[in-house]
Amino acid sequence: MNFEELEYNYTTAINSPQNHFSEWIEQDSISIEQDSISILPSFVDEITNYDWWDHDETFDHPPATIPAAPSPTSIKTPTLSPSSPSPHPELSKKRKENTNSSDTSRKASSGKKTTSKSAAGNPVKDARWAEQLLNPCVMAIETGNVSRAQHLIYVLQELASISGDINHRLSYHGLRILTRHLYSNSVATMVKLPPCESPIQSYVTAEAKLFRSTVIKFHEISPWFAIPNSLANSTIIKNLSRENSSSRVLHIVDLGVSHGVQWPTLLEALTHLPKGAPPLVRLTIANNVLPPVPFSVPPPGYNFPSHLIRYSKSINLNLQISQVESLMPQDLTLTPGEKLVICAQFRIGNYKDTLCSVRELNPDLVIVSELDGSENCASSGGFPGRFAVNLEMLWRFLDSTGAAFKGRDCAERKTMEGEAAQILDGPGIEGRERWREMMFGLGFREEGFGDESIETAKALLRKYDGNWEMKAERAVAAVRLRWKGQLVSFCSLWKPIRG
Repeated sequence: MNFEELEYNYTTAINSPQNHFSEWIEQDSISIEQDSISILPSFVDEITNYDWWDHDETFDHPPATIPAAPSPTSIKTPTLSPSSPSPHPELSKKRKENTNSSDTSRKASSGKKTTSKSAAGNPVKDARWAEQLLNPCVMAIETGNVSRAQHLIYVLQELASISGDINHRLSYHGLRILTRHLYSNSVATMVKLPPCESPIQSYVTAEAKLFRSTVIKFHEISPWFAIPNSLANSTIIKNLSRENSSSRVLHIVDLGVSHGVQWPTLLEALTHLPKGAPPLVRLTIANNVLPPVPFSVPPPGYNFPSHLIRYSKSINLNLQISQVESLMPQDLTLTPGEKLVICAQFRIGNYKDTLCSVRELNPDLVIVSELDGSENCASSGGFPGRFAVNLEMLWRFLDSTGAAFKGRDCAERKTMEGEAAQILDGPGIEGRERWREMMFGLGFREEGFGDESIETAKALLRKYDGNWEMKAERAVAAVRLRWKGQLVSFCSLWKPIRG
């Protein structure tokens, strides 16, 4: 039986993840009454207080009107002197309270004054004034230009806000990273830094209940992770449908950042394979193999395996979950004849030595998804170059996330954006072509996802904001995701070359 002839319509399943999450959650509720030693509270309590499925109703309130921010041309002419301290040090505190109506009026007035100047230049560039402050500030710090760095920090401090317009939010996150960077730079002794604040909301600082609602809601309203997960899951199903799946153990190594959200849909689909589900599904969680990267570290105490185990029992699937600290064969306890699949979703980043360990495992399939940045990133040069590349990607994340949440300011959005902002302090994002060269060098060959997997992902993408687009590049066997025409990520499928 062909994949196209499957009695189970995987496209319908992947486009209706709420069905599987709901069953997963409901089963967990039943089991939790029988087992009071659960690591986490039941998902049901979360769903009761959190309108998960009807997010359109939750977010249909129009966002508060954010006044136009001043353009960079007007920022250079305030009363602040590049070489003198701020005449109003208390303004920073007032700005962050975000309740001073006169301050709001001042911004709106400043924005109106510069409209004609912006129209005369590049409207798109002028609208992104946060980058035009942050990147020169980084360069001033690196070159030791104390007066310019101090001036730009004062201006950024005045405009930064965790809420509101994307420029204000980008300024907020960028300034926090710059402050951290200044402490390790000699200029720090000569520049007056913003006061220390409480840690920004992120995965690690979030409560377990908020973290769960955040990752599940983001999967539902944004394709940032959902599309790569869809491609990985449908590819696994397609490969199993072509063999006697009921007689071969399926072993998946989870080297990703889904924190369990990726798997309920796949587990349910496995039970509908024409030749039956695998006799055993092994899920090995290998997140601790690598140092932390954005989206990889959950809050203390969070653990999703117990929920997946309960869900698998409810659908009569034999699931075994383990966690490992390395990718050594003896730690993974590989068994002869099992089908080994490595899902490396947004986790490898700059730690490419891990792929050498993956190659030594000789897996059947490897799915690699990563951010898709500049092909010239390696030659961009030092912290300023990396910061500029990462800042561009963070802009796309904040912009798309703001659209996904329909402009609504909520704890889930702040958690996702605070987590994403950590990218500014990391290595530069490389492009798909560099990853492709590296995989070839390690002895892998490209595999196409196939029409079924691509059509499934396209159908899923139609659920999201219309500014998202997906392109399957058949010449290089990769699928690339774009936001407003700008690259965001790629997903690729690989098999080892065997002699």
